[in-house]
Amino acid sequence: MLLLISPDGVEEALACAKAAEHLDIVDVKKPDEGSLGANFPWVIREIRGVVPADKPVSATVGDVPYKPGTVAQAALGAAVSGATYIKVGLYGCTTPDQAIDVMRGVVRAVKDFRPDAFVVASGYADAHRIGCVNPLALPDIARRSGSDAAMLDTAIKDGTRLFDHVPPEACAEFVRLAHEAGLLAALAGSVKAADLATLTRIGTDIVGVRGAVCEGGDRDTGRIQPRLVAAFRAEMDRHAREFAATPAAS
Repeated sequence: MLLLISPDGVEEALACAKAAEHLDIVDVKKPDEGSLGANFPWVIREIRGVVPADKPVSATVGDVPYKPGTVAQAALGAAVSGATYIKVGLYGCTTPDQAIDVMRGVVRAVKDFRPDAFVVASGYADAHRIGCVNPLALPDIARRSGSDAAMLDTAIKDGTRLFDHVPPEACAEFVRLAHEAGLLAALAGSVKAADLATLTRIGTDIVGVRGAVCEGGDRDTGRIQPRLVAAFRAEMDRHAREFAATPAAS
């Protein structure tokens, strides 16, 4: 399981750089603009410059509307700025067809520029609260659009978490559908260390966190701390070892 950490700017990216041995992907977002809020192109460039070269930089394009052309241009901007993972939050897409339309534009725009870029179609575990596509539709949306991964996060950051809206059994189905489609499955949404046993068991490929590695566990007022990143990774590794040692896993 890969660990994706989301700093909100260069200062926190420097904290991630100090903990680089414990993480796999640095994800640039702007939390005050939403769950998958897009940061500025120059911030992506600056973060790419301070993060070790062997660590991929991911960038969110935003909680996007159903405007395929607009989103495609935004996604290309993230790639031009140095991101190799491009995440799109399908906030304003109310049907799978709309979501596929948006993601096809993103895939073409990004991969025409950089064929090895990695495109992530992201939906929301609490989709019922905002009226967007069903979480379990994401793997098929990602497959049909040519994306590389399907992701779930939470849209409304009010203290509720991934498993509050999509229970572990449904998350396991999400992961299974993604893997059947040849995709990676990414899960986020106020994930805590206590969730790692379940996330490991269901086969999650990428886990995304912010609050769990911020001082006080607060994604908004806390700051990412290298020691908390290291502790979270240690828990990930412990659960991976324990799972690998179980008869079912072997």
